Amino acid sequence: MRRVYLDNNATTRMDPRVLEAMSPHFLQDFGNASSIHEFGQQAREAVETARQAVADLIGCLPKEIVFTSGGTESDNTAIRGIAAGHSGKGRHLITTTIEHPAVLRTMERLEEEGFQVTYLPVDRQGLIRLDDLRAAVREDTILISVMHANNETGAIQDLRAVGRLARKKGILFHSDAVQSAGKIPVDVNDLGVDLLTLSAHKIHGPKGVGALYIRHGVEMKSLLLGGSHERGRRGGTENVPGIVGLGKAAALARKGLADFDLRVRSLRDRLETGLLERIPQARINGSTLRRMPHTTNLSFRGVEGEALLISLDLQGIAVSTGAACSSGSLEPSHVLKAMGFQNRRVESALRLSLSRMTIEEEIATALDVLPSTVQRMRELSPLYRESRNRVQREGQRAHS
Repeated sequence: MRRVYLDNNATTRMDPRVLEAMSPHFLQDFGNASSIHEFGQQAREAVETARQAVADLIGCLPKEIVFTSGGTESDNTAIRGIAAGHSGKGRHLITTTIEHPAVLRTMERLEEEGFQVTYLPVDRQGLIRLDDLRAAVREDTILISVMHANNETGAIQDLRAVGRLARKKGILFHSDAVQSAGKIPVDVNDLGVDLLTLSAHKIHGPKGVGALYIRHGVEMKSLLLGGSHERGRRGGTENVPGIVGLGKAAALARKGLADFDLRVRSLRDRLETGLLERIPQARINGSTLRRMPHTTNLSFRGVEGEALLISLDLQGIAVSTGAACSSGSLEPSHVLKAMGFQNRRVESALRLSLSRMTIEEEIATALDVLPSTVQRMRELSPLYRESRNRVQREGQRAHS
């Protein structure tokens, strides 16, 4: 059975060149990056080389990069760090209804601790309205957190406009860019963000390592206390192999941005167009204009998304019904619900996401298997058959 992997927003396959760069730091160059002997200094040099590579990817200074255990820690550090460090100025924060759970759960916890949070709605394209943001800003607002690209739909927010508003109002601005950094150009100065989250395993790096950009001069409290690691901003011995892997992945991603936009977008469009042509009543969820080049989210009327996912998996095709961190949850996608879709459309949705390692044969296989699988499942659904028959009867009456 040919295995087809179309769940790259959950995680990506590690690039062999990343593994090759990491390998020496497990066995030969195993020193602690905080030690002053040669072993330690070799590790320190590797960490700082990686820091430069990550900084180059997003257009910042190396000293503005803090290495973390991944996107969740980076989001928590950014939001809780600002909340704790600026609570004397205000206790109001703004975010959106479609954020990753790492942001939403953190905001909810802060509400339990006495902070106030405004959750901006989105339209049916999955985009916030700048007027809603302007209306939400208060004198005591200390942070705006808006994700760059949504992990379920790929919709891209206009961070430049948000950044300009935040700067004008003197409010700090954080963005979760886990799904965009390394796939489309991301420049922190151009976007106007003060804090930005990214993760290695979304760009063919190792799991368990990420980074948080903190603009020079931004004051915040540390989430993890311990030694003076990461210039005192994140205690704990550095994960040298993981950091090296992130650095290598960042360097490779930066070189491959143009190819990603052209080749991967072309494969995504071929997949999406083919499915829409071959599967009646399939619909795209979210913006098709402001969207990542590798993501499509489709609903298939009359089919339950989770059952479709399982059926495809049995045929060797890996897809998703939403965020990987929410798998096992019985709740419908909070992102699609926030976009105003009814439960039937939400529950019939699949997310298909590509990477620079996706090949044409995988797209061809998906186009061969998915339509027949949807049709078979529809034929087994009495609700779908009744709906189809009702539409046919109404059509016949209209022409009689």
